[in-house]
Parts: sequence; C-alpha cells; structure tokens
Amino acid sequence: MIDIVVPAVGESISEVSLVKWLKQAGEFVNRDEVLCELESEKATFELNAEQAGVLHIVAQEGTTLNIGDLVCKIDETAAKPAGAPEKKTASAKAAEAAPATEKEKVKDTPKQDLKATPVAAAIMTDKQVKPAEVKGSGPKGRILKHDVLEALSHPGRKGGDAAFGREVKKEKMSNLRRTVSRRLVEAKNSTAMLTTFNEVDMSRIMEIRKQYKDTFKESHGVNLGFMSFFVKACCTALAEYPAVNAYVDGDALLFHDYCDISIAVSAPKGLVVPVIRNAESLSMADVEKKVVELASKARENKLTPDEMAGGTFTITNGGVFGSLMSTPILNIPQSAILGMHKIQDRPMAINGKVEIRPMMYVALSYDHRVIDGRESVGFLVRVKELLESPELLLIGKDPVKALLEL
Repeated sequence: MIDIVVPAVGESISEVSLVKWLKQAGEFVNRDEVLCELESEKATFELNAEQAGVLHIVAQEGTTLNIGDLVCKIDETAAKPAGAPEKKTASAKAAEAAPATEKEKVKDTPKQDLKATPVAAAIMTDKQVKPAEVKGSGPKGRILKHDVLEALSHPGRKGGDAAFGREVKKEKMSNLRRTVSRRLVEAKNSTAMLTTFNEVDMSRIMEIRKQYKDTFKESHGVNLGFMSFFVKACCTALAEYPAVNAYVDGDALLFHDYCDISIAVSAPKGLVVPVIRNAESLSMADVEKKVVELASKARENKLTPDEMAGGTFTITNGGVFGSLMSTPILNIPQSAILGMHKIQDRPMAINGKVEIRPMMYVALSYDHRVIDGRESVGFLVRVKELLESPELLLIGKDPVKALLEL
C-alpha cells in the first residue's frame, strides 16, 4: 500500500479542505491520474496518483486536513482489471476535444438519457428549451409534456417551483472564502483607508484599439485590451510616487523598486488576485498574454500559491460587471488599489463646447498611514494623464517637453 498525503503547498499554508473526489473507492487508477481536488486558503489544486493501483479512500469530502495528513491509499499490488481504461494520451484528449461545435450541438439537444419523455424531448428541441430550465414532475424527476409547457408559460421560473418560495440553504464557507472574508475585515480594521476619485476620457485608447487591434492580434496572438494600458500607466506612476508602491513593515516602510501588479479576478470559488511580476519591464503584448494566462487559470481553479503570493499594487475592474463607481478595498499588506469601472458616454465640456466622450470613473483607495493626500491625488492624476495620452507611456513625458528639456 502506498500512502497519499496532503503535500506542502506553501510556507504559510497549514491546512486544506478536501473539496471533491474525482475517483471512486475501489476504482483502479493509473499513475498521475487526478484523484481529488484540495483547496487551500489561496488556491485549489489537484492530488495525483503516485502509482497505478486500486484506490482506498481515507478522508471524506468536506474534511479539513493538515499538511502531511493521510488522504487515501493505493494498493499497487492489485492486478489491473480487464477492460480498465488506459491513461489517456495528449493526442487522445485532443481528438476528443476537436469537434467543439458538434459538442455544443449535442449539449443543447435534449436526449432520452436526460429523463424526458419522447414528446417532452421533441417539444424542448423544437422550442430550444434546455433541460436545466424545466423541473420534471415525473418519477425520478422525469420531464413530462406538461412540465415543458409550464416552463414555456413561465419563462425564468422552473415549472413546479412555488411563486413565493422561502427556502433557506446553509452552505459551509470554503477555505478561500473564509480567507477573503478575514483579509477584508483586517484591511478595514487595521488601515487608515481613504478613497480618491477621478475620471478618464478613454477616447484615445479606444481609437488606438480600433486602429491596431487586428494588427496587434496578428503580431502577438492576443487581443489588445484595456488592462495593458492601465498596468503600464500604473507602473510609470508608481515609479514617480514610490510611497504608493510601499508596505508598512512593523515600524518601518518597505519600498519596492519593481512593480508586481496584482489583478483581481472573479473565480468560481471567490475572488483571487494573481500577480504580474515585474510588470514595469513587460511590453503591452506581454502584459496582455499574462492577463489572459492568469485569468484562464483562475477560472479553471489552476492558480498556484506562488502565482498569488506577493504583489505591490492591485488593479481591480468592476466595470466588467457594470459598476459605474465603487470604493475598492485594500489588498493588504499593499498600501493602494486602483479601481476601474464601466465606460459610459457622457457630455463633457471640451474647449467651451459640449461633446459626448467615453468616460470612466477611476478610484484609488489608499492607506493614509503610508500615502499622503498629495501623493494619492498626484498618482491618480498622473495615471489619468497617461491613459488620456498613451503616447506618453513611451518616455513618460510630452515629446516636445522632452526635446526642450522642460
């Protein structure tokens, strides 16, 4: 028997939760196959089989385990059952994933194994009703004809659901959610947090994106988004206002001569903040590639603790959810966080005339123990200047002023 224990996943992590078993007790597993999902306070990760054999489960789903605790055992002496599936190769997985469009069609088409009568299935196919939108009233949840008709009569509400339902569901908080909760309360209680606001005319950035998006995609294989402009603008401003890039370290201040930019990402199990290391040294394309990589890993719960450790400054984008203005909360021990918001056309006074411009409110929350009002306002004004004239990101100042050494 081989013991499979909880591995060390980071210096500060002492316990994890067993989220879900992906294999059944008594099942034959191949070497390196994923057995279960574990969740620490920072990330979700997978536990793999160290040898092929029969799985003996020890820890149950929902259990909190310490580092080194026994999760399961594998009997490597057990013979492989006849007909047991081989470990899938990369080519086999690719072949399975190839016809994506056909898979979508299959997924959207009700089948008999979806517990629907033939008549109900035919109506669902004809009216493009998904099984998830219908509550079956037949034996074992089987969807009947009148269930589909009820769903069509009351779109947005599953047939059979009470119109004034008062169900209450109690659900245990995950390690990640508990950690986020603790850190948010700690940020509010242990810092002198203030927020300053400004607004950015996004016209020039939107013109650049419109003009160069196709060429940029061809050259770099990634879309030109807004985040790269904000990251580069913040890096330039952080170099000019080093206190915004500092920590409180006991009775001292810890300044950083690099910019590790944390980006807040909404993952399935909660908010995570992966880090773009040395963002000041990356190109626009490098930043966009890193954003896509980290966001994809976050959605798939594949971020490692190292990818979320550290960070000297955070950017969060509430605009993707439609937020017009907010006061972002600090990501301790950092001293500042920049909030992006929804771009909205608004009438603006331009040279004495009213013009419609795409405007974005930006908010900088900061720790007043580290950052004075002059620095916080100056930093945000500098970010605004760089975003409204992205050409300044090349050398940090107006080319004419640079020529004249002003």
